[in-house]
Amino acid sequence: MISVEKYEGLTARIALINEEVKRQDVEFYLFVPGELNFSNKVLSEDAFYNTVLSNTRTYFTSQHHLPLVHSRLASRDKLPSDKYRVSLSLYAYQYALSLEKTTHRFFDTVADVEEEEAVEQLEYITDMAVEILRRLRRYVPKEDSLIKYYNNIDNYLSWLTEQRFLSLVAHMPRSAAFKPIREQLIAFVESESAYRIQQNYNSDKAQVDSTRMVNKMRLARRLIEYPVTIRQKDVVLGQNLNKLAKGAAAGLVMIFVTVAIIRMRSFLGEITLSFALAMAGLYALREIFKDDLRDVLWRFIRRGRPKWRKLFTDPTSGQRIGSQLEWLDYIAFDKIPDDVRKMRKGKLRQREESVVRMKMLTNMSTTKFLSGYDMTREVWRMDFRPFSRLMARGKERYYALSDGQVTRESIDKRHQFNLIAKQKGPDGTITLQRWKITVNRSKVVDVEEVFS
Repeated sequence: MISVEKYEGLTARIALINEEVKRQDVEFYLFVPGELNFSNKVLSEDAFYNTVLSNTRTYFTSQHHLPLVHSRLASRDKLPSDKYRVSLSLYAYQYALSLEKTTHRFFDTVADVEEEEAVEQLEYITDMAVEILRRLRRYVPKEDSLIKYYNNIDNYLSWLTEQRFLSLVAHMPRSAAFKPIREQLIAFVESESAYRIQQNYNSDKAQVDSTRMVNKMRLARRLIEYPVTIRQKDVVLGQNLNKLAKGAAAGLVMIFVTVAIIRMRSFLGEITLSFALAMAGLYALREIFKDDLRDVLWRFIRRGRPKWRKLFTDPTSGQRIGSQLEWLDYIAFDKIPDDVRKMRKGKLRQREESVVRMKMLTNMSTTKFLSGYDMTREVWRMDFRPFSRLMARGKERYYALSDGQVTRESIDKRHQFNLIAKQKGPDGTITLQRWKITVNRSKVVDVEEVFS
């Protein structure tokens, strides 16, 4: 399962769930609008990988009750403290992700749905949040090391829920239909604030200083993510082949230079000024063409080969649990697979666009996963800042006639990227998904999945 959503500013987030399979084969095709004149001369493949893309991988489970079962086992001294921490962190992490995603979805759809349906969505969000926090607080561990960890997580989830609910109130329509749910959300926020004061979770200074509080909660979020985030080591592939390409290029150039020197020696005779000038010209040509020849050989050798490998390690046991091979290259329109080209549609615009292909081949040892977990969640963040620098400044003028008067409106210049995912299942089935990503110079405006 793959999902794409706007994240912060000029960033889009791509989430892939590795659902109980040992091998995952995924390709992404990013279609960059032709008017941006984007190519590998603007940003090389290595630079694209290092500046536009970044990723993390965490444990994931659909069994939301699992951390609660672990907490009961821990209370009976049947579960080690480190596993309890991981279970509690995963529970909190998945709740935080779900709450953020649900509230973002409400912001995007509230203008397009009926008031009654929007109120039902808000009631559902509120009831789920209250129930999840109630379950979390059903058991409080007795050990000092566990109670400290529990307090940090309980404090963060209470604060996060308060912040997300306040954002809902701030963006909520002001009509009378929303008044009861608005009062319910405000009452819940007030109760959570009083709860944190009662538990003495935060100092008086932090409570009156919003900057201090936000930074404290940012660190608490990192504490939650740390035990469930799989460690990864990046390895650049082909370094020995690169050395081979350099050596082969130098050898071929030297063969040419040596043959040329021998012929000039027989033609010019003794060492003269003409011979010296000819030698200087040959060595100058060698320096000019050596790098070009090396680049040609390197592209030929590297063609079709993976360029990076990620090695995954369990954060608790330190065991190697998998690896991932990655490709990234700029491809011509004619090289795009037929099914992807058909999914893209718009043949005229296609031929003007630049296409970046990203491929990930993942192999995981699910038997070495932390006990109770059988899948992982990989998140790729795509930064559109390098593209925004290519976008023209200024705004378009839009004129309209209203009640006999001409109105003028400034319209942002927007560009539409297309992202297509091609996923190959264990049984060989191909799944294609397509998203339209609308971007202006300052932010990702919208992400829309296209169903065809």
